[in-house]
Amino acid sequence: CPRTGLSLPAVASHATLSPPIVTGYALTDAFTPFRTLQHRFEHWLFDWPERTGDRAIQLVATPLRYAYALLRDLFGGDLGLRAMGLVYSSLFALVPVVAVSFSVLKAFGYHRELEPVLAEFLRPLGEKGTELTVRFMQFVENAQTTVLGTVGFVILVYTVIVMIEKIEGALNFTWHVERPRSLARRVTEYMVIMLVGPVLMVAAMVLLTRIETSAMVARVSGLAGTSGLRGHYAPYLLIIGLFWFLYSYMPNTRVRWRAAFIGALFGGAAWVGVGAIFTRIAVYATQAAAIYAGFAIVLLFMVWLHLSWLIMLLGGQLSFYVQHPEHLRTGHGEIPTTSALRERIALGAMYLLGERFVAGGPRWKVSDLADYMDVPATVLDGELSLLEVRGLVLTAEDDTVAPGRDLGSITLAEILDAVRHETPNPRSPDPRRLPKADNAARLADDAMRASLSQTTLRDLLRDPEPPRAGEAMG
Repeated sequence: CPRTGLSLPAVASHATLSPPIVTGYALTDAFTPFRTLQHRFEHWLFDWPERTGDRAIQLVATPLRYAYALLRDLFGGDLGLRAMGLVYSSLFALVPVVAVSFSVLKAFGYHRELEPVLAEFLRPLGEKGTELTVRFMQFVENAQTTVLGTVGFVILVYTVIVMIEKIEGALNFTWHVERPRSLARRVTEYMVIMLVGPVLMVAAMVLLTRIETSAMVARVSGLAGTSGLRGHYAPYLLIIGLFWFLYSYMPNTRVRWRAAFIGALFGGAAWVGVGAIFTRIAVYATQAAAIYAGFAIVLLFMVWLHLSWLIMLLGGQLSFYVQHPEHLRTGHGEIPTTSALRERIALGAMYLLGERFVAGGPRWKVSDLADYMDVPATVLDGELSLLEVRGLVLTAEDDTVAPGRDLGSITLAEILDAVRHETPNPRSPDPRRLPKADNAARLADDAMRASLSQTTLRDLLRDPEPPRAGEAMG
């Protein structure tokens, strides 16, 4: 860190280079040859371009790294499980979401435009998509004409909020964010999405369609007189814009516009391409329709929902990798850390929190703090959670962090104790007592506390030179 002098190395730069631990089970593991091949491929893909220094090779290796990372995450299973969870939530929330959107749009006079938007989403289902659109609109009209009562309305809104919360959780997973929004932020921001989101989506669809069908645009693009092509690109631009909004707004972290836009372009292109392929499959799936009879439309709808959510998550994962390319190699794998590195991260974080507090500046967000310290957000969040348990860090309602106590009452020994000695866990092993070995460990702890127990965080901020062993002891 350039301001603190605490040099924090890249945690995951060579995480996968270390040889796997060989156990008795690993010798009989049928997947061991594939893991070895994977390690060799990663070594070839992520290491040799830096040694050669060839610009052309790096230009070729960079897209290969992104493609490999996305395929690894896709076949890893976690994104697929998240997508399946979103499918399950969508089955319950789709009609309430459309009903709430219909109610909001009706106040602005755009409720008739909601059906074409829904039909465009279900277009890859072919004739079944048209049938589903009609049924959904019938459900919505029934929900509008039926007296739901207070309990029914609350359940309706609650279902929509839970759906938005599931989307936030899935995108937080792609961005390695452990902390969701606070309850107060969820209520306010989710309500804004429920009220403003449908209006902006439909208004953008109408505006794009009118721009494309204007005489000037048709003349410039050479589409004059070809009414079948008018409004052709508006749905795709709307999909890209919707993905861009999700990637920029939903994760509980700061997302740069460039990273979100690249992910939205990838997601929009993948959605269009997969939709075209899925349309052909739906047309030729006559045998499945004969076997499953009336359930065929439900199965096609669920498969399309799963593919749509999976594409959305892959685009969000790409946005994360564009903003944090240092994670390309490890992905969602566990990032190894040492005890010494965890202590340095904790001390560095507390130093920056205290420095910002003394200067009277805005409180740090975890994502901004991780970017500044050049460490993975998941690693930093783990250390901040341990510090928060000891009362050394406080999380505010706006998801920012600050010192939990007066800087003069926080000693450096307490900071190290928080990460060295976590809260007792009954699942942790209780080793047999060995007096000599236990005494040696106790002497090491006592020496650390004695050397830093009199130095507070405020003292560290005043003195640019870190305390040396034995100075505090006099």
